[in-house]
Amino acid sequence: MFYYILRRMISVVVMLFLITATTFMLFYASPIDPARYTCGKNCTPTILEGNRVALGYDQPVAVQYGKFVAGLVVGRDFPDNEALREANPEQVVHCAAPCLGYSPSQHRTINEMVGEAWPVSVSIAVGAFILWILVGVGGGIIAALTKGRWPDRAIVGAALTGFSLPTFFVGLILLTFPAIKWGWVPIPDYVPFHESPIAWAQNLVLPWITLAFFYAASYVRLTRAYMIETLSEDYIRTAKAKGVRRSRVVFRHGLRATTTPLVTAAGLDLGGLLGGAIITESVFSMHGLGFLAVRSVTNMDLPTIVAMVMIVSAFVVIANMIVDVLYGFIDPRVKVA
Repeated sequence: MFYYILRRMISVVVMLFLITATTFMLFYASPIDPARYTCGKNCTPTILEGNRVALGYDQPVAVQYGKFVAGLVVGRDFPDNEALREANPEQVVHCAAPCLGYSPSQHRTINEMVGEAWPVSVSIAVGAFILWILVGVGGGIIAALTKGRWPDRAIVGAALTGFSLPTFFVGLILLTFPAIKWGWVPIPDYVPFHESPIAWAQNLVLPWITLAFFYAASYVRLTRAYMIETLSEDYIRTAKAKGVRRSRVVFRHGLRATTTPLVTAAGLDLGGLLGGAIITESVFSMHGLGFLAVRSVTNMDLPTIVAMVMIVSAFVVIANMIVDVLYGFIDPRVKVA
């Protein structure tokens, strides 16, 4: 098992290297001068050239990428020009490792912006994940056990409704009625967990439900389909014929066989959401990684766009590795793969 995990970790490192190199080259090796996005409409050639030198865009792309990788390991100082740093030492901005770069439009390191945004996205993603797993998997099991009867039809009907409604529509409905009109819950405004766990949860209830509403509907259908297929297998019928308790048949045998595809879907969904639930954060004005990504694209903040692509990719790749490792515990045959 140790070597299996080690192989997966090595493959993750290689994949992350390829992603960072491809993303960096795609944005910075394009025919468009990246320095053009560093100043506004009144940008003069002098200002443009100054920004190009300060941000290191005057250097070859390979050199820029080498400095970016070095910044991830040991940190980096801006301006990215030694002469400018020596001439104006009071204006030097240090970006600690892992340094994701410097945003010329925000005049801040990307690490600072990500540091402020990631607690919001992680809080939304993890809370919604727990909610949709409980509702989706639980509903799917009930639907499978009552196949063809009214609980099955009611759950599947609700799942189809949730699957068909856009996330922004569900979010706006929840924001308008329970929060604004009826006042059942506070209007979402992120409160750090360490300040008040109760206020933290109260302000995230609506974003959690909004995200979980869509994903739970998908997991109901997925769980129901795999449970029905598994419960019709010969070894399940044999276990029932031997007098094994119904709960043991369902959870020990049926659900365990269904866990593999569920773990795959759950790991990748959570990995993507950790990069920012863009629509949910926009509806509730939560300044997480999704909001940061949208703002960077709107402002053509190239360094932040590159950093966000890498962050989201890293979350997905790492989530995929975790799923592969979990396979080794769920199915022992994977250990020798």
